Amino acid sequence: MTDDLDIKNIPGLSQERAAYFLKEEGYNELPSTKKRSIFTILFEVIREPMFLLLIASGTIYLILGSLDEALMLLGFVFVIIGITFYQERKTERTLEALRDLSSPRALVIREGEKKRIPGREVVKEDILILEEGDRVPADAVVLSCSNLLINESLLTGESVPVRKIACAGVMDMQPPGGDGIPSVYSGTLIVQGQGIAQVQRTGINTEMGKIGKRLETLEEEDTSLQKETRRLVRNFALTGIFLCFLVIIVYGLTRLDWLNGFLAGITLAMAILPEEIPVVLTIFLALGAWRISKKKVLTRRSQAIQALGSASVLCVDKTGTLTLNQMSVNQIFANGKFYDVPNEKNDCLPENYHQLVEFSILASQRDPFDPMEKALKNLGEDTLSNTEHIHYDWTIVREYPLSQELLAMSHVWKSPDGEDYIIAAKGAPEAIADLCHLDEKDTEDVLKNIKYMADDGLRIIGVAKASFKQVGLPVKQHDFNFEFLGLIGFIDPVRPGVKDAVEECYNAGLRVVMITGDYPGTARKIAQSIGLNPREKIITGSRLDSMDDEELQEDIKDVNIFARVVPEQKLRLVNALKANDEIVVMTGDGVNDAPALKSAHIGISMGDRGTDVAREASSLVLLNDDFSSIVDAVKMGRRIFDNLKKAVAYIFAVHIPIIGMSLIPVFFNLPLVLLPVQIVFLELIIDPSCSIVFEAEPAEANVMKRPPRSMDEPLFDRKIISLSILQGISVLVIVLFIYALTLYQGKGDMEARALSFTTLIVANIGLILTNRSWSRTILETLRTPNQALWWVIGGAFLFLGLVLYTAPLRNLFGFSILHLDDLLLCLVAGGLSILWFEALKYVKKL
Repeated sequence: MTDDLDIKNIPGLSQERAAYFLKEEGYNELPSTKKRSIFTILFEVIREPMFLLLIASGTIYLILGSLDEALMLLGFVFVIIGITFYQERKTERTLEALRDLSSPRALVIREGEKKRIPGREVVKEDILILEEGDRVPADAVVLSCSNLLINESLLTGESVPVRKIACAGVMDMQPPGGDGIPSVYSGTLIVQGQGIAQVQRTGINTEMGKIGKRLETLEEEDTSLQKETRRLVRNFALTGIFLCFLVIIVYGLTRLDWLNGFLAGITLAMAILPEEIPVVLTIFLALGAWRISKKKVLTRRSQAIQALGSASVLCVDKTGTLTLNQMSVNQIFANGKFYDVPNEKNDCLPENYHQLVEFSILASQRDPFDPMEKALKNLGEDTLSNTEHIHYDWTIVREYPLSQELLAMSHVWKSPDGEDYIIAAKGAPEAIADLCHLDEKDTEDVLKNIKYMADDGLRIIGVAKASFKQVGLPVKQHDFNFEFLGLIGFIDPVRPGVKDAVEECYNAGLRVVMITGDYPGTARKIAQSIGLNPREKIITGSRLDSMDDEELQEDIKDVNIFARVVPEQKLRLVNALKANDEIVVMTGDGVNDAPALKSAHIGISMGDRGTDVAREASSLVLLNDDFSSIVDAVKMGRRIFDNLKKAVAYIFAVHIPIIGMSLIPVFFNLPLVLLPVQIVFLELIIDPSCSIVFEAEPAEANVMKRPPRSMDEPLFDRKIISLSILQGISVLVIVLFIYALTLYQGKGDMEARALSFTTLIVANIGLILTNRSWSRTILETLRTPNQALWWVIGGAFLFLGLVLYTAPLRNLFGFSILHLDDLLLCLVAGGLSILWFEALKYVKKL
């Protein structure tokens, strides 16, 4: 991209010098206003209702003179604070890591080599390579440039781009907004051309830093899940407050013990408050984004995680996503003859094709970035190195860039000993034919040869040449008298694994739509090689322009390939698919892709070759530009939502017996089963189970063998609530039966409490195990590793043993010693409580 800007003689900073500036001046970023300190997180944890209830319970125990119970409760406060604080910090660190990943990338020259580094690592005196579509990472002075236009509206409010010039040795920074000055500023957008600049200011010292705006951040927006969760927690809280006062009144009136009535009311409030749900949602979204990043997909907007599982159409670019974007010249056509370029390196090229290759190289960048231009340079170096057709000593005078009106570019060259200009042009074959003003017959011949090459799956460009006397260069390329030289066909290999990924999409009910600028023949050939169902019909960009919205909306139902499409047309495709109630994923990498990326339900920009503008408009960033990673992200999105449902089902189910065993003894004037200390013990199991254990569960075997779920499908749907209520009621019935049986046998309050509580713990662990999968039985899921699960189960049984068989803890919990037959009874009863659900899973598999 920067051939006329000679970078070979620019060494750039050394790594040692860059490290020195980084240490002295810090990272090139503005201070984050959203980063929370340890004390802020701690304060937010402590003010949660659950902890306030625990402190209130401890205070009541102190008033009652039960010092041991008070100290135990307050000790639990610190334990749970520690667990919650660890989860919060883990989430915060995950978000910080994702913010670092989502910061803009910068192309710099370090130790003589081009390197793409995080924008925050740019330092003073770095040499920047500025390219169209990128954002400038720091305030800098332009050393050299070509057609460099920058939009500085972020700083000036002026939407018209300003022209930049080289500094001519003067390295002073000037205020933003002026046309024809050599200064560029952090955060501004390069809309045209390229340049080389040296950094003068970074971080808070930039113009952006002075204004105090932060542009790059991982957006933390409220999703529909978060809104749904808030409504649920609010409703639970209102119900809990009502029942809490009801318990206090009933207890006080029936037993004339208002202080213990308050204690019973607080116990119920602790039992009914689903404080785990917001924590679970936060952890699942944060760790889900982190897990997706491990699949080389960066999450920029959290609602994308929810939408991934609903995606029904994947609209993907062919080049670089389905293919490797590693072009090689496969076939060339000149003077009426075709030549197949051998795969192996060969210095033999027939004379008939020398001029075609020579001018294709002259029409390219001297230090190319584009894969096709790299392939042309490699072909020239292999076959023309010892001929007069390679011109290292020629000087480029002007460049006519590619435009929307003319898909061709020209370079004007001057030889050291000549007065004439030599012009080389390349681009879309139709555009080159138009530049050469070919007659109808010659144009038909060119189109016939194009179709012949395109049917072999080749990507094709045309090449032309012209000469011009030195009397002032024309404004437009059309003013040159071009001669058509021939066609060059490139092959871009399909990425490994794409065919399997496409098949996986079809199995998952996902439609794959390929969008390309190539010819229909090329597109069809690629589609066949990856197993994409072409549905016979292909729509071209010109046909797309002639269709109205209603016609496109109808035709797009049966078309999976769009050829000769320009980026601006992608927005129409997205809107047509959305009008058909599809959930659309769209990929893109250029400035002109941004509207389509923003309009799609999930916009995916390219990490390796994408522009900053595309990344800002997208929800996800594909770090390795690989289609298979998109499919992996969809699979991960489905897994996250599945596991979130399992966690919520478990939370609902486990709270029903806790609430029931808190309410029933009060209303029937029976000894209390659950006290605040027991509720805290249960929370020590519930909190890590519903967050860490379920989050770590692998995907169900059929996760990519079922259709996408509806975007309107709520997390707390009737099926989930019904299953949860049934699970919870079955546990409550079993625990209540054990409690009533023990009291009926006259074994006393303490033994009844111990047996009921132990049965509840066993049933709780049973709920965890059975909800790990809704399609596989517990015995099947035990073969699937989940390290967090065994830590939770082991910790629960260890602490239960300590509570039952160490006198101080047993007295604090109000338990009696349980014997072997008692433990077996609890184990069998707890297992019976979830047996029906296991049987249901088994029957469904038959």
